[in-house]
Amino acid sequence: MVFSLFLVFTGAAVIATLALYARQALLVAYIALGVLLGPYVFNLVPDTALIADIANVGIIFLLFLLGLNLEPRDLQKLFKEALLVTAFSSALFFMVGAGIAYWAGFGLWDCVLIGAAMMFSSTIIALKLLPTSALHHQRMGELIVSILLLQDMMAILILMVLHGTQSGGNLAFEAARVLIGLPLVAVAAWWLAVHALTPLFKRFDQIPEYLFLLAIGWCLGIAELTTLVGLSHEIGAFVAGVTLATSPVARYVAESLKPLRDFFLILFFFALGAGFDIGGLQSVWLPALALTAVALLLKPLVFKWILEREREKASMAKETGFRLGQISEFSLLVVVVATEVGVMSDKASLLIQSATILSFIASSFWIVRRYPTPIAVDSKLRRD
Repeated sequence: MVFSLFLVFTGAAVIATLALYARQALLVAYIALGVLLGPYVFNLVPDTALIADIANVGIIFLLFLLGLNLEPRDLQKLFKEALLVTAFSSALFFMVGAGIAYWAGFGLWDCVLIGAAMMFSSTIIALKLLPTSALHHQRMGELIVSILLLQDMMAILILMVLHGTQSGGNLAFEAARVLIGLPLVAVAAWWLAVHALTPLFKRFDQIPEYLFLLAIGWCLGIAELTTLVGLSHEIGAFVAGVTLATSPVARYVAESLKPLRDFFLILFFFALGAGFDIGGLQSVWLPALALTAVALLLKPLVFKWILEREREKASMAKETGFRLGQISEFSLLVVVVATEVGVMSDKASLLIQSATILSFIASSFWIVRRYPTPIAVDSKLRRD
């Protein structure tokens, strides 16, 4: 195991350096490393199951931090516009994605899930390539964050449905369990956060190590609690984050947990790449290119058109569209869960993985050459 971790993180450091020189998002580098070291190429890390299990913790922390950043005030500012943009674009991309899958000969559930995967844009790429000044102080940054949050919540609902099918029980029963169990967990978590957790944060706010430990315990504790009502750890982590979002230490906790999240996410994207069957690409290359073209060409045009109808400036609408013009890491997570519960074929999974990776590469390549980012090619566009 130590040797495998050595290969993962030393290799990640090397290939991430190359990715930065190539102006690529780092998650592309982690996936590429997994492909190279995994069983389908050099086979240096043949057993990726253990790494994948550990990597799932990264998704738990990702959703916890997403919940922590879900401040009601941020959504209230642009809720109506963001909701309209998200609803219209998601419906359109779902139909286009499902249509391409149907044209390619996939079954009903595969078409539905491929369409669902096309609804989301990458939170990691959009936020990593957006300058901090734009992220927090400009309308474009606020709008992008609002749209991504709504998309991510849609993704979480899809994950809930998929996890509900895992037990193979009656669908109505599973829906009822979610409708009853989720509010109970949310209310219990909120009560504990207000009456127990927040006072502890305030009382010992001068001890960073304690705050860090308390935040991890809270995240994993609520994640485990949700499994008692038949929900997933990921949903519990999101609930844990939301209940802390209005806490005065929420931003500090979010910043302190980012390195830990990144550690596990490196393993997640590595495991994803290691499980990527390059040999199977020949069976899905045409629909993969079609889905990639939708993400790179249609998404920017649709977002631009909707935002201009909402009376946003044309230049801002265009840039927002291109920054959201890719498929999402949440799409990959949906694929992973759908494959695990047996509602998605391996071929459909490979299709979404291929299209997502291609869209990551092309979108980040385009953004860093045209718009302000922390790693822009042109020094005039390089902004923190």
